[in-house]
Amino acid sequence: MYKDLEKKTAVVIGSGKRTGIGYAIAEKLASNGANIVIADLGKVSSGDMVRTGTREEMEDIADDLAGRFGVKTLATDVDITDNESIDRMVDTIAGRFDRVDVLCNNAGASFGVPNAAHTYDEDAWMRTIDVNLHGTFRVSRAIIPLIKEGGGSIINTASRAAKKPPLFNGAYAVSKAGVIMLTKVMAMELAGAHIRVNAICPGQIMTDLEQWRLGLEAQFYGTSVEEREQVMGKTIPLGRIGTPGEVANLVAWLASDESSYITGQAINVTGGQLMEL
Repeated sequence: MYKDLEKKTAVVIGSGKRTGIGYAIAEKLASNGANIVIADLGKVSSGDMVRTGTREEMEDIADDLAGRFGVKTLATDVDITDNESIDRMVDTIAGRFDRVDVLCNNAGASFGVPNAAHTYDEDAWMRTIDVNLHGTFRVSRAIIPLIKEGGGSIINTASRAAKKPPLFNGAYAVSKAGVIMLTKVMAMELAGAHIRVNAICPGQIMTDLEQWRLGLEAQFYGTSVEEREQVMGKTIPLGRIGTPGEVANLVAWLASDESSYITGQAINVTGGQLMEL
């Protein structure tokens, strides 16, 4: 339990469905007494590998966290590719909470896969980077004025793919590598305001995105999803795919004062599958 998180306010982008890392982060922070803003697209997205949280799901999650943990919650729609939508979200947050202490930029997407870089559809490439990299920039720029007085913590979700590129998913890898550099830039620029900025780099985590990928591989190899999961586990030193809750544990630590001397880092959550810094 991180007592310093009690009554602080955390904005978790991309937390509107229970099958993702974002929900696990929101739940973990709420369990530590933080007020939570559930922010997601609020409708079913088109063309993405996995769906985003709907407005109904977002409201249900907000009500559930408030009921279980006795914290204040807010569900708000946001399209992180649209500055007007982001501004509306910020106004909604400012109307409910005095300040923001923690920002988790967790939204992510990948369009146009599988494709090699030289055959990638340009619109899909640009859209992927716009969500993952530019979206992180836009939301951070808009939320930082709500954090600045007194400092806080920003945690950006990058990926193992940012450090070790996967085949035929180049836009995602490039965008997440950009998130790591953006994290370092922000950490340097915001240190004087006592805002720490770090990135997390999840590897194989059992979300609906991972299940989608395992299903795709199972079709390609003519085998079952369970067999593909076993094969993947053999590539991970700890022998298994991780859980969203294990990622959320790291985020809660980075949000808390327990990590008060850590900024500008990109921390792997991969079960040893990736050991490079």
